[in-house]
Amino acid sequence: MLVRCGVGCGGGREDHAARFRCPGAAGLHPGAPLPSPRAGNGSLRPPPHPTPHRTSASFFIALLVGFGVLLAAGPARGADYGGPLIDAHSHVPNATAINTYVAAMKRHNVVKVVLLGVGGLQKDDTIWLTAASKKYPDRVVAGLPLPDPTAGTAASQLELQLERGRPRVIGEVHLRQVGRRTIDRDPNSAAFGKILDVAGKFGVPIVIHYELTDAAETALDRALAAHRKATIVLAHGGEGPPGRLDRLLQRNPNLVVDLSGMHFQRTPMLASETGSLDPGWKGLIEKMPDRFLIGVDVWAARLFEPAMLDRLILWTRRILGELRPDVAERVAHRNAAKLYRLE
Repeated sequence: MLVRCGVGCGGGREDHAARFRCPGAAGLHPGAPLPSPRAGNGSLRPPPHPTPHRTSASFFIALLVGFGVLLAAGPARGADYGGPLIDAHSHVPNATAINTYVAAMKRHNVVKVVLLGVGGLQKDDTIWLTAASKKYPDRVVAGLPLPDPTAGTAASQLELQLERGRPRVIGEVHLRQVGRRTIDRDPNSAAFGKILDVAGKFGVPIVIHYELTDAAETALDRALAAHRKATIVLAHGGEGPPGRLDRLLQRNPNLVVDLSGMHFQRTPMLASETGSLDPGWKGLIEKMPDRFLIGVDVWAARLFEPAMLDRLILWTRRILGELRPDVAERVAHRNAAKLYRLE
């Protein structure tokens, strides 16, 4: 029930429940003290005390509300990783994009970038990568592109190139890719086997793009076992899932996984732009911290916009910050520095 109040309490609005008395209802002028509540015999009536069951219920409700707030906020995350970064896998779409990327490197303490070819899709890969490494020798590490790993002369040409100079990495070699264009090459072919033998002979890791299925996992397993001297770097986590990578890594000490391109612009992703690191990937990375590299994997011109580069690199630091600090250090730069002889 509501009562009307006409003195200093809202000009007649139905504001108060009947069990409350406003100054006007008591016949008092505004600002006057309210009379003390008295019992029937005129003595002061003590204020009511909450009953035990009412107090317990209130406490329980408060706990539930607090728990709900915590759930809504999501799991607690640590600070972003703040140390040096090595981008172990990126590309350039033209001759000038490297300038924008190096500017972003300076803003975000990315100490080196490994630039790779794009599996034969860009005829000027070698020219662009060589020019970038000459212009920024302290920051850019140029990989050696290998356009067609199925060509009969690919292994002999690779050997000549490795004898003339010693690149730190070969690739990116596209063996299996499903999408706008489909590539499905057997890693156990005679031609690719010779390439792995040459890479193993010179001790140069080879980065492959190989999207895993059950059959593809079996094929890659065989190739790794047959060429133990060759170190294969599986780009983009082989597109997962983590359990599949767990099996391959345990069986093959010559396999390393780069986590490039698994950001919020691609699928599968390690995490959305604001979400937490996928727990399956987090568990696997922390289980085998020496077997993973981080990479941004910029390639299209739109990814070289300064604002987009900032978003991608900040995302990378946030994800690394969710790992144990010692693991984050290894994935962020130590593993790449050791594998590609950048120390």
